[in-house]
Amino acid sequence: MKEPKKKKGKKAKKSHIPFRLNLLFFFVFVFFAILVMRLGVLQIVMGEEFELQVKRTDKTTITGSVPRGMIYDAQGKILVGNDAMQAITYTRGATVSGEDMIKISDSLSQFITMDLETVTERDYKDFWTAKNSDKITERLSDSEKTLDGSEAYEAQLAKVTDADLATLTDQEKTSAAIYKRMNGAYALTTTYIKNKDVTDTEIAEVSERLADLPGVGTATDWVRNYPEGDLLKSILGSVTSEKEGLPNDQLAGFLAKGYARNDRVGKSYLEKQYEQVLSGTKSESESETNANGEVIKTLEKYKGESGDNLVLTIDSNFQAKVDNLVIDYLKQAKSSGKYVLTDRLFVVAMNPQNGEILALSGKKINQETGEIEDYAIGTFTTAYGMGSAVKGATVLSGYMDGALNVGDTIVDEPLVFKGSAPKASFFNRNGRIAINDIDALERSSNVYMMKTVIKMGGGSYVPNGNLNIDLDVFSKLRNYFGEFGLGRKTGIDLPGEQIGVPGGSTEAGKALDFAIGQYDSYTPLQMAQYVSTIANGGYRIAPRVVKEVRGTNPDGSLGPVKTTFEPKILNKLNVTPEELNQVQQGFYNVAHRPLGTAYSSFVGADFDLAAKTGTDEAFYDGEIDSLKGSPVTNVTFVGYAPSDNPEIALSVVVPWANQTTLSGINNDLARAVFETYFQGKK
Repeated sequence: MKEPKKKKGKKAKKSHIPFRLNLLFFFVFVFFAILVMRLGVLQIVMGEEFELQVKRTDKTTITGSVPRGMIYDAQGKILVGNDAMQAITYTRGATVSGEDMIKISDSLSQFITMDLETVTERDYKDFWTAKNSDKITERLSDSEKTLDGSEAYEAQLAKVTDADLATLTDQEKTSAAIYKRMNGAYALTTTYIKNKDVTDTEIAEVSERLADLPGVGTATDWVRNYPEGDLLKSILGSVTSEKEGLPNDQLAGFLAKGYARNDRVGKSYLEKQYEQVLSGTKSESESETNANGEVIKTLEKYKGESGDNLVLTIDSNFQAKVDNLVIDYLKQAKSSGKYVLTDRLFVVAMNPQNGEILALSGKKINQETGEIEDYAIGTFTTAYGMGSAVKGATVLSGYMDGALNVGDTIVDEPLVFKGSAPKASFFNRNGRIAINDIDALERSSNVYMMKTVIKMGGGSYVPNGNLNIDLDVFSKLRNYFGEFGLGRKTGIDLPGEQIGVPGGSTEAGKALDFAIGQYDSYTPLQMAQYVSTIANGGYRIAPRVVKEVRGTNPDGSLGPVKTTFEPKILNKLNVTPEELNQVQQGFYNVAHRPLGTAYSSFVGADFDLAAKTGTDEAFYDGEIDSLKGSPVTNVTFVGYAPSDNPEIALSVVVPWANQTTLSGINNDLARAVFETYFQGKK
């Protein structure tokens, strides 16, 4: 049989895969093989390491606040104490988000109540935004979505409507208040979610659920209390709130010392001056956070130590009595009609031998309410013309300058200079009286002081002539007065002290006003230091309100002495004992001889006194703008007792009395304070 013939012109079909497809399959295989190998390495070789990474925790040391030290008076009576309070705390993790805190705040809101009066609309918007981030994002325009930082957040807040906030339930509002407290905490710092009116039930409920509330804890907080009310409150100072935290102007310094930004610190006067003593040693806890930055466990390493206590030089009983006297005399002054513009009154009492402040009293009438308020800080932060009370410094300046010798006699007469009104002593408007240095102080001779300063300036008095003196006499006088503390900081252990206000002109005639205390102005505290320097034999000693620092006993009572402050001598007057005795004798005569300017006020006193009174023709510079510039008279007093061995030195300053008012209230008040002091000793 013949085989069939094959058709010509047609080739048999042959199936094959293109080369490029084969190449693709090859690469896919290779990549897949690499992926399998990589997964094997990750799972088999490095699996354990990655598992440890997921389970990794970090430990961070967190410091906590401790109770501040307390402040006691000289007899051990508490002036500033602490009230302990239960508290619920929150320690924020390093990477905790707003959503994480929302979950915690929602949980906590089921067990505690919050004060909603402090929650603002902005706080509710913050809360709603954190809880509804997806909805907020949908409401943003394309351009708003490109914003970042604070601009982006403000754009988000702007999308929260009143209708949104109206949907918040009472529990959500509580959650918002909690969230506000939590959101205000810095990373890895502890803040108080609630530290006021925390109930035992709330503490129990939260404590049972701490494992489900990362970063939440329970603790004890404290708040300052004042058992003696407003006594000395202005100089005791105050403490910042947790919200205020560290003062911005001292932030770097506090952070360098280990403070947290939300720590409460002293912000004024004693609380500020003795911050390092009162603050104590902070507690230390070790906080463990997981890989997400959440705090999962906190262990106390050191419970901390409460601050040390301050014991003041001031007896609160004596201080309270002086305060009451100041209030009574201030009321009398206002009702008498003689002290129309007087709205404040000051008394400073100190021990001239060691500088310890015995009483620091200032009271001021609030012009809006008419109430009398504590103004003890005014004794060293406000300055006034003191008048003749400074004449002891003028006489001693004359001695130190060589312009005056012990017992020098000078003719007291009206001084008449070309082109100016006569300058005379109050007791001698027309005559010519020869007086010595002691008499000049006893009778308060203006002319004796003026002629002394003319000589210090290298001049001499020529009736109806020009006053030709070296104007360097101003710097001379200020240097000499500074040795008494007049025009200089006294060195008191309180911040904010003023040095006084120097007169701005250098006209020759102003030097004569300077000599009688009617040019530069000084603080009541400076006047007390000045008279103490004369009383103790010429030593200028820094005044001090803190006597010692003491610890705390285990039972919470005042503990052992840690630091005692010794008297700090700032300088000694460059005068002889004889020269100083002349001024002391002049001061003694002021209160003991019939011509003395304080004699009538101290007749029959059962204590031996040396003193100097003063009046200064001034201008009103108080808080009533319409009356500023009105002519007034400041009335003042300085003195010490007993005169032979002084225990107490005193300054009294009554600013802005009537122009026609002379001595009176200053001396009467001084006598009442001295009597109170010595009766207390008996």
